[in-house]
Amino acid sequence: MNISKIKLQNVSKVYKQADQFEIILRNCSFEIKPGKLTVLIGPSGCGKSTLIKLIAGYETPTMGSIQIGEKDISGPGPDRAVVFQETALFPWMTLKDNIMFGPIQQGVSKSLAEKKSIELISKFGLNGFGDKFPHQVSGGMQRRAELARAFINDPKIMLLDEPFRGLDHMTRGLMQEYYSSLFEETHKTTLFVTSEVDEAIFLADEIIVLSYKPTSLKALIEVDLPRPRDFKMMTSLSYGKLKNKIISLLYEEALKGFSTGVSESAEMKDLIEVSLLQEQLLETKND
Repeated sequence: MNISKIKLQNVSKVYKQADQFEIILRNCSFEIKPGKLTVLIGPSGCGKSTLIKLIAGYETPTMGSIQIGEKDISGPGPDRAVVFQETALFPWMTLKDNIMFGPIQQGVSKSLAEKKSIELISKFGLNGFGDKFPHQVSGGMQRRAELARAFINDPKIMLLDEPFRGLDHMTRGLMQEYYSSLFEETHKTTLFVTSEVDEAIFLADEIIVLSYKPTSLKALIEVDLPRPRDFKMMTSLSYGKLKNKIISLLYEEALKGFSTGVSESAEMKDLIEVSLLQEQLLETKND
């Protein structure tokens, strides 16, 4: 599958609530390699979900650029699929109808969409559950149905925002193994957000460690562990060294969350001014 890399260059993001500004990202730069599974990890509240929204095209940077190949991201597109933390399955639809919803909305015939849906139900281990509603199946099955709903549109890029959060320990481990084998089969370019170090190492080809906010790149770590992956590798020396390194990096940044106040540099003032200007332009456009 040919796809260009995803490149973030000096990305900053400022949010405004009432008269208060919060700088989430500041000069954040990194690349996501095509055909690789890249994991994003960082302190709580550092802007991991914000980065997913920016790459998905749901939001725009205050400053900086995000590109796929040489083209700036200007909005959502069929080349990207997003799976969020919370379930997005429609509760009034069966799993099969949920999976085929996207193609039907894009104008695909119901018969073809149903055929693809049935194929994915089998592929994702949901045989016998296609006619069940989301509340009638386990959390792991719901997650697999959501992955199937993303895959049915054949996106080139998968963006997963802590998709296994909230699952019990055993189910989460099984889902990690499942997605790892799925990636090894498809090699879809993947950005996977997690707060769990073990999950990051188990899944990743490369791990992007983020700083405390205002967030930027803290470290880029190659995960040189063989595929296919299984949980036996978690006892290896190389795995232990990676885990210790990542925990140390995260600990350094987590400590910053306990400090009070952030100095308001000239650069931060510039970001706030740009955010105000964007807001004014949006208001003018809406008028």
